[in-house]
Amino acid sequence: MATEPLVLAFDCSAAHCAAALLKGDQVLCERLEEMNRGQAERLMPLLEELLFDCAQSWQDLDAIGVGVGPGNFTGIRIAVSAARGLALGLNRPAVGVSGLEARQKPGVLPAVPAPRDQVYIEMPGEAPRLTSCAEAEECARGAALAFAPVASPVDLARRIAELTRDRYQKTSSPPAPLYLRAADAAPARDLPPKLLDD
Repeated sequence: MATEPLVLAFDCSAAHCAAALLKGDQVLCERLEEMNRGQAERLMPLLEELLFDCAQSWQDLDAIGVGVGPGNFTGIRIAVSAARGLALGLNRPAVGVSGLEARQKPGVLPAVPAPRDQVYIEMPGEAPRLTSCAEAEECARGAALAFAPVASPVDLARRIAELTRDRYQKTSSPPAPLYLRAADAAPARDLPPKLLDD
């Protein structure tokens, strides 16, 4: 009889570090730590703690799942880089799962809050997009769906782990960030200073 896969999943796409360890259908451990910054310093120790608390090691893992966004650019880059590095170092598959996929529930419009009174949504049968909260509410009403965007749902990492468990044997490409808007930061437009010859 085949053993149940052990999946480690994590997400840093909003003001949090979320992680879950799943064996087959059973959640062994899960954590959600709210934080506005510091995900880069906290993520790896959090994953180590999760494995230690469940008496598991890195080598026991069958797959790694990661939230690829949409959301905070820096947090997404941190998580995706960590997942790709772990996959390479452990020789295990890594699966990218969008936060909208992880928020899918019957009767609810998957939605992730965004800056400036906007929201990321994924209407049934459509590609994910960024829109205003007002338009998203109208779309949800028109489709008879509830609209309640949540940045850090407590079961986010668990849902990423479950989707990873279902996909890891069919996935070949490494996870990549899902960016649906331009970055807030931009390169400086000032011309560089003129260098003077001696």
